[in-house]
Amino acid sequence: MISRTTEGIRRQWVRYAVAPGIAVALGLAVAAAEAPWAQTPGRVIYMAAVEMKGGTQTEKEPYPEAPLPPGAGYVKTPPNAAGRWEVSTYQWSPGTIVVKQGERVTLEIVGVNGDVHPSTIPGIVDSFTVKRGEVTRVTFTATKPGLYSITCTKHVPSMQATLVVLPR
Repeated sequence: MISRTTEGIRRQWVRYAVAPGIAVALGLAVAAAEAPWAQTPGRVIYMAAVEMKGGTQTEKEPYPEAPLPPGAGYVKTPPNAAGRWEVSTYQWSPGTIVVKQGERVTLEIVGVNGDVHPSTIPGIVDSFTVKRGEVTRVTFTATKPGLYSITCTKHVPSMQATLVVLPR
């Protein structure tokens, strides 16, 4: 018959429950200290720079002759030899961000499509650049209520989002 004393049970508790818990907590603390995204203060909003793309065959749908608005934000390719045509546009996703006045905000933006997106949020952030395959972090404090455009200056007019800063 096995006899367990209170001291023996306490030692087992420390060995099998407390010690591993401390080890995991220390490991997470070290990982967080080395991970820059884990140190971001305030609210984090995740965004992406994306290209919406679609196409079809001329026998299914005629090629639209009307031009798209000027700028690199829209691209329409005429039908190829097989009759396929395509249209694409660059966008921020999501297209609207809502924050509160006084809030510390980090936009964590991943570049999915398009090699580079030189961008600005006039009145908030002068400039930042999003690159494909990278995460760009833009941190600011929303000091003044209002509507602010998040604009990729390369892919205008389509690659614009709206930052809404609500009053306190």
